[in-house]
Amino acid sequence: MLLFLVAALVWLGTAPPAALAAAPDVEARSAIVVETSTGEVVYARRPDRAQAIASATKLMTALLVLERLPRNRLVAASGYRPAPVESQIGLRPGEQLTVADLLRGLLLASANDAAVTLAEATSGSRPAFVRAMNARARKLGLTRTRFANPIGLDAPNNRSTARDLVRLTLQLRTHPFFRTTVARRQATLATGDRTRVVRNRNTLVEHRRVDGVKTGHTRLAEYVLVGSGRSKAGVRLISVVLGEPDEATRNEDTLELLTWGFRQFRVMRPVRRGQRFADARSPIRYRRGAELPLEAATGIRRVVRRGDPAPSVELAGVPERVEGPIRRGQRLGDAVVRVRQESRVLAEIPLVAAAAVPEADAEQRAKDLITRPWVPVALLAALIGSVLLVRVLRRNRHTPERRQRAAGAA
Repeated sequence: MLLFLVAALVWLGTAPPAALAAAPDVEARSAIVVETSTGEVVYARRPDRAQAIASATKLMTALLVLERLPRNRLVAASGYRPAPVESQIGLRPGEQLTVADLLRGLLLASANDAAVTLAEATSGSRPAFVRAMNARARKLGLTRTRFANPIGLDAPNNRSTARDLVRLTLQLRTHPFFRTTVARRQATLATGDRTRVVRNRNTLVEHRRVDGVKTGHTRLAEYVLVGSGRSKAGVRLISVVLGEPDEATRNEDTLELLTWGFRQFRVMRPVRRGQRFADARSPIRYRRGAELPLEAATGIRRVVRRGDPAPSVELAGVPERVEGPIRRGQRLGDAVVRVRQESRVLAEIPLVAAAAVPEADAEQRAKDLITRPWVPVALLAALIGSVLLVRVLRRNRHTPERRQRAAGAA
């Protein structure tokens, strides 16, 4: 995918040469790269094409297990007998391992025997588990995904898309156990009849910026990899390549997509926690000669495309004046710092007092009262009113005397 000329001209003065490079030309039948904080698709090649996904199926198996089984529970291995060519950890029927160790075998070694054992422990049978897999897919909005088994063996109804696999991975990444497991190079399974060391089939985790997620390979699916990584600046990407011709190409394309994707973004912090703000309404006056500075209660981190305008910041709801006592860090009504990306509001961060304001004593209250702009006007009005009142009273007092004089003269 080549960058359009207009975009290139706009970016020319701000983006480094790497960001202007053309997107990678991968060999996958379909692929996608997504920036996770915004959900922006930075690269897509037939992302909604449904096809076989091999052991990427085990991502849904893992999600259901994480949501339904306690990780310290002991589970007896099923009687599933994998073919010699299948990935496995050599479970013996009846052997007991914790759910956590079985998940490690599932996610790192892509063990089919672990997948079946976990499926039966979760739902009682493989068919019931497959029904649960499809129900969960519908709930997640994976509209082009269907499951036929918990393993990923080739079957007409075991299919998904690159876009759906990103959504599934985002849901899985809400589980800390999943995040730490798929980033490991290996793990020791301490439960069961014997200790096992399982190695991550996703060898890309040996690269500093790669931390997941899941490989797969079958005859129909060819080579599959759901990848994830985080740049030094903090940009988080998820990539998917489906239908790669071989393992080496799959890995090369994934690394190239992630590396290129990182270069398309920059991380900005338009507001930092404790950052002080001042405009026509801030600092706030709370007595003559005294001002209360405001600061952000929290910060915000935003990933933006290189060449896109930086988020703007504005204050809203700031009171003109406050009265003590006010604690440092206390929120001031509806005062916020509003962060915008063009016309879209990204966040509204509460503004708090950056200093304490003591309660005013009687002398200070009197001084504050005198210095307020409306006080002279009120005093002048009171003075004028008093003068008028005196004149009215005097006039009313002399009126009876005048009437008596007038009556006597008559």
